[in-house]
Amino acid sequence: METPDYPPLSDYGVIGDQTTCALVNRHGSVDWWCLPHLESPSAFGAVLDAEQGGRFRIRPVYPYQSAQTYVERTNVLRTDFYGATGRAALTDWMPFPGPEESLEESNALYRKLECLDGPLRFDVTFDPRFEYGRERPDLRETDRGVVATGDAEAVHLAAPPSLAVDGLGDDGADATLSLDEGETAWFVVRDRRGDAGFDHDPASFESRLESTVDAWRGWLSEGGRQSGRIDDGQWERLVDRSALALKLLIHESTDAIAAAPTTSLPEEIGGSRNWDYRYSWIRDAALTVQALSKLGHADEASAYFSWLISKVYDSPESIRPLYGLHGDASVEEYTLDHLEGYRRSSPVRVGNAAEAQRQLDVYGELVLALYETTRFGETLGDEAWTAVREVVDHVVEVWDEPDAGIWEVRSEPRQFVHSKVMCWVALDRGVKLVEDAGFDGPVDRWRRAREEVRETVLDRGYSEEAGSFVRSFETTEALDATALLFPLYGFLPFDDPRVEGTIAAVRDRLTTDAGLVYRYEGEDGLPGGEGTFVLCSFWLVDALALSGRVDEAEALFGEVLARTGPLGLLSEEIAAESGALLGNYPQAFSHIGLINSVLYLDRARENRQPGPEPLGAESARGTLGSDGS
Repeated sequence: METPDYPPLSDYGVIGDQTTCALVNRHGSVDWWCLPHLESPSAFGAVLDAEQGGRFRIRPVYPYQSAQTYVERTNVLRTDFYGATGRAALTDWMPFPGPEESLEESNALYRKLECLDGPLRFDVTFDPRFEYGRERPDLRETDRGVVATGDAEAVHLAAPPSLAVDGLGDDGADATLSLDEGETAWFVVRDRRGDAGFDHDPASFESRLESTVDAWRGWLSEGGRQSGRIDDGQWERLVDRSALALKLLIHESTDAIAAAPTTSLPEEIGGSRNWDYRYSWIRDAALTVQALSKLGHADEASAYFSWLISKVYDSPESIRPLYGLHGDASVEEYTLDHLEGYRRSSPVRVGNAAEAQRQLDVYGELVLALYETTRFGETLGDEAWTAVREVVDHVVEVWDEPDAGIWEVRSEPRQFVHSKVMCWVALDRGVKLVEDAGFDGPVDRWRRAREEVRETVLDRGYSEEAGSFVRSFETTEALDATALLFPLYGFLPFDDPRVEGTIAAVRDRLTTDAGLVYRYEGEDGLPGGEGTFVLCSFWLVDALALSGRVDEAEALFGEVLARTGPLGLLSEEIAAESGALLGNYPQAFSHIGLINSVLYLDRARENRQPGPEPLGAESARGTLGSDGS
């Protein structure tokens, strides 16, 4: 459902330069842009408060319809306006790859407005609000545009000379612009704390646009089809768009990958499950490495490997579930009570208290990701292996303790089954690194612990009554979609009756009629509900494909794709009834899930040998240390 002030999330495209991202809706409004970095306070934040957040909007004065597309195989966004009196196109983009070295080129957002059929008049609203809308900047008009200056921030708008500024006030700068058919106007916003002046040079802007388009297409060509990993066909464009979205979320200076470029987009309209995802989660690592590596983007996979290694050097007790994109950035959670939230869903949060939680599955995700990267050609040095060995040793000591789990519950810690299986993964891959790569370690101790974890999970984590693995040792009934991952990690083979029973139970109890999957059953310490979880739906696709049920997997995959936005972007969740996108947007994990599902479906459909390869496993039939007993 759309409200005048808050368009649906599917009406937004994302652009960026690997330091920050902006959301632009199909009405020509930049409604989210944080400066100078993704985790910085917003300068434009109307997506979280239509009155207080601030925006930069360019739209026709006449009644219009509009649609958005990306320039093919790029992150350059085009919005087309159609009306009875004419047509126009607005192209939004940031330079790629990354910011230039000079201050003049950093944190720049370019907007190219073309009158295709006219003449036409346009309304322009330039209304930055610094510090998440808490600070209204001073505005002044110059011969080159408009300058907005705050206590510690400034943004400068370079505008065409023909722009007529009607007024400067608390609601920003309002202006009008007239264009004849065939005319073009450029707007450029830059984050600048120094001299306000820079040249308004349309020829150089056009040249930069062409080089940015070429750069995006060149990056895609380094992987994808040229790598031989994805066949040309029905999913080619989907994989390209997901790879491009993921690239936007890789921070250029640190190689950390943000979970999403936004904060507090709600999991339920009017609800309070609103979180800040502008940070990098360790648990995203293994699937990220797999997706990047198998798409042929070796540089990104290698850089992410280096970022992960830097976290291993911390003592195991101090490894956190998530980190700021600059490593040491504070992620302390607090609320912005002056903002009403997207479609009045409050609170709006900055930071994430999950940073301080104990999440035992993180150890398994970390060791698995490092193991995966060694399979794709990276090398663990002696110092790095010493740190990994300490992590595996630590798992031996703590695997049987309660934690907050993968879903970061805010209730009391529990004995979550997924966390136990991920401890098994840490031990299993630690053993394999000794056995296969020749590292030294107390492998007998790890094997004994691995078997103890496995027996405990099979004894206490599987319910004969439910015919499925369950959410925690404390319940014999409540299900959790994470159990779909157990055969993917090699814990049991895909043809094990317990795996087959779990797939059936998830489809029966956690899946909507359309095939979309909820995360889990049971309490989590939070009020309200949520939508279906996109990644869990892809997990079910993977489980079906790897079990040989390819037709069912493809049908479910199609149901999920039918609910993507027109630009091919995915949020964290999807409303079961309306199909509306929910949660932070676009979501890296959702796009990683799409890429990996395509990889599994592609291999399963072609019936290649060996079969589709799970994470770290030798084949879809099982893995070392997993005999299915």
